[in-house]
Amino acid sequence: MSAPQDRRARGHKASAFAAVGVATFMLGLSFASVPLYRLFCAVTGYGGTTQVAKSAPAEQGARRITVRFDGNVAAGLPWRFEPETREIVVRTGETATIFYKVTNTSDAPATGMATYNVSPDQTGSWFNKIACFCFTEQTLAPRETAEWPVVFFLDPALEKDETMARVEAVTLSYTFFTAKPRPASQGAAAQPKT
Repeated sequence: MSAPQDRRARGHKASAFAAVGVATFMLGLSFASVPLYRLFCAVTGYGGTTQVAKSAPAEQGARRITVRFDGNVAAGLPWRFEPETREIVVRTGETATIFYKVTNTSDAPATGMATYNVSPDQTGSWFNKIACFCFTEQTLAPRETAEWPVVFFLDPALEKDETMARVEAVTLSYTFFTAKPRPASQGAAAQPKT
C-alpha cells in the first residue's frame, strides 16, 4: 500500500472511531437525560415540580394564598381519585394537610403511580411537600377505598420573589398512571401507603 493510501485508510479508521464514539456518547446521554431532567426539575421547581421537605419552617409569613387541588386518572387504571377538599387558604409557612379519596373500581388489584405538578409553574420552587402518597407506588385491592394525605407548606421566602407577587392561587394537580410491572425477583408486595 502506498503512503497516500495508507494515510487515507488511517483517516477513514479515525473517522469511523470518532463516529462510533459520538454515537455511543449520544446513546448514553439519551439514557441519562430523563434522570438528569427529573433532578433539574426537583432542584429548581421547573415546570411546576414541587419540592420535598423534612419539616415546616420555624416562622410563618404574612401572605395568604388559595391552594386548589385536582385529581386525575389516566386511561387504563380503574380508579376513581379526587380531593376531599377542593381548595383551602393557607398562610405562607403554615403546614396544611388535605386528603385525597381513591377507589379501585375493578375486581382485581391495581397499582398506580402519581405524577404531580403545581401551577403556575414558578410556584414549584416554593411548594414543599412533607408527606405525600405520590412518593411511592400505591396498590389497592379489588373495590378498596382509601384516603391518602398530602402534608405541605408554601415557603415564606416566596414573599420576596417578584414573580410570585401577583400569584393569588396555586393549583396542585395529580394524575395517576398504571405502574409498570416489576420483575418477578422484586416480588409483588405493595408499597406502604403514606
